[in-house]
Amino acid sequence: MPKVAVYDMEGNKIDEIDLKDDIFGVEINEHVLHTVVKAQLANQRQGTQSTLTRSEVRGGGAKPWRQKGTGRARHGSIRAPQWRKGGVVFAPKPRSYRQDINKKVKRLAMKSALSAKVAKDSLLVLDSLELAAPKTKEMVKLLKNLDVNKKALIVLEGTDTAVERAASNLPGVKTLLVGTLNVLDILNHDTCIITRKAVGRVEEVYV
Repeated sequence: MPKVAVYDMEGNKIDEIDLKDDIFGVEINEHVLHTVVKAQLANQRQGTQSTLTRSEVRGGGAKPWRQKGTGRARHGSIRAPQWRKGGVVFAPKPRSYRQDINKKVKRLAMKSALSAKVAKDSLLVLDSLELAAPKTKEMVKLLKNLDVNKKALIVLEGTDTAVERAASNLPGVKTLLVGTLNVLDILNHDTCIITRKAVGRVEEVYV
């Protein structure tokens, strides 16, 4: 059963907690992580790309010159793909890039991502997270106390407007609720900062 230190907002170690093996101590499955991350990235695509085919571009109703006798190549329309301002061959059209992932695979990927953070000592547990004011400088002070100087993901049990506003202007810092926690964001941040209550909530959801 993995153990992690619990820190206060000053960066002092005040306690230790045991994390559930079947959530924070599973064998890391890289294939599943790759599958879920690829699906998440694909699902973020809008799929609104669209260009015109030869049947959709303007003009080109008349044959540019007669079929024979001019010495030039035969053409039927000035809007064919080889002409300037002509249509596009196999033009991209709006489509969905969505990839559906099995729930069990998603759950395994989440456990693998969390376990990877614990294995690399990149999961910091805070006893509580309460800012005096929703100020960026308050969040900067907290991160400095925790010795976090790279990309950080802050996981909260419930909505906290002060924390969310304080972190919103910091590049590389993102806040998420337990309900919106996802594999891509966990892996995309160097450090995961989570409150003690949020840890309990994660263990309830993914047990």
